[in-house]
Amino acid sequence: MRIGAHALTSNLFLAPMAGVTDRPFRILARRFGAGLAASEMVSSKPELRASRKSQLRIDHRGEPAPIAVQIAGADPRAMAEAARYNVGEGAQIIDINMGCPAKKVCNVYAGSALMQDEPLAARILESVVRAVDGQGVPVTLKMRTGPAPAQRNALAVARLAESCGVQAVAIHGRTRACGFAGRAEYDTVAEVKASLRIPVIANGDIETAEDAQRVLAQTGADGVMIGRAAHGRPWIFREIAHFLATGERLPPPGAREIESVLLEQLDGLYELYGELQGTRVARKHIGWTLRGMAGAEAFRQRVNRMESAAAQRAAVRQFFAQHAACAWHGTERLAA
Repeated sequence: MRIGAHALTSNLFLAPMAGVTDRPFRILARRFGAGLAASEMVSSKPELRASRKSQLRIDHRGEPAPIAVQIAGADPRAMAEAARYNVGEGAQIIDINMGCPAKKVCNVYAGSALMQDEPLAARILESVVRAVDGQGVPVTLKMRTGPAPAQRNALAVARLAESCGVQAVAIHGRTRACGFAGRAEYDTVAEVKASLRIPVIANGDIETAEDAQRVLAQTGADGVMIGRAAHGRPWIFREIAHFLATGERLPPPGAREIESVLLEQLDGLYELYGELQGTRVARKHIGWTLRGMAGAEAFRQRVNRMESAAAQRAAVRQFFAQHAACAWHGTERLAA
C-alpha cells in the first residue's frame, strides 16, 4: 500500500488518539506491524505552536518513517500554515482531522464539525494540499460518516477530498452525533470505497483479527485503522497481520514479553515527559496493559499513587515477578 511516494509496510494503521498515541506508543505500534501511526492531533492555532503540549506531540525522535502528523482547525489559512510548519519539523505525511467528536473541538467548528460545512471543508482540503504539494508531502483525511445518522455525507466529503488532491481517506463508521455510542456501521465506508480511486481505510470497533478480516471483506477497504482496541495492546497489529496472512490466530503474548514491552514504554514516557508528568501519563497505560491479569485492579490503584519513576518501574517488575511465581506454583500443584 502506498500513500504518495511512501510504501507502507502494512495496511494496518494506528488511529491518532489525544493523550494516547504519543511517540513511545507510536514506536511500539510500528514495531508490532502498524504501517502508519500518526501523531496526536495538533492544533493549527499559531499561538499554541510553542506550547509544551504541542511540542511534545510533534517530537519524532527515533520514530521510523514515514512520519505522519495530524492537524486540526477550522481556518484554511491557519491549517495551511500548520501543515508547512509541521513539514519543516519533520512530518512526511499531513493528516487532516475531520473526525474528532469532542465538544471542545467541535465547538470551535473543527474536527467532525467541519463535515456539516462542505464548502469550508473543501477550502481547508485545497489549502493544505496546495501548501505542501510542492514539497512532495501527501495529505490524508480522517473523518466520520457525517454529522448525524440522517446526514451521512461521507461520500460527498470524500469526493471533495479526492478532487482536492488528498491521497487517502480514513473513515470512522459513526457520525459526529453518535460519538462512540452504539456500533460502527460500514455500509457508508463500502459506498465511499466503491466510488473513490484513492485508498480508503476503515475504522471503528475493530477489536480482533477476525473483526479486521470481516470489515475488509464487507467494505472492500484498502486497510483498517485500530483505535481503542490498541490501548495497552500494541501487539494487536502483529496478531491482525498474522491472521490476515495465514487464517490462524497467534497465541497472546506471554507475561515476559508484556513486561518487557511495558517497561520499554514506561522508559519512553519518562524520557519524553519528564519524571513527574511521565509517571502520571504512565498510569493509564499500566492499567490498560495489565487489565484482565490477576491482581491488576488492586495494583493499578496502588501504582496510581506513585510519583517516582523508579518506584513505578520497580512496582511493575514486582507485579510480574509475583505473577510468574503464582503461575509456577500453579503448574507445580498440577504436576503433583
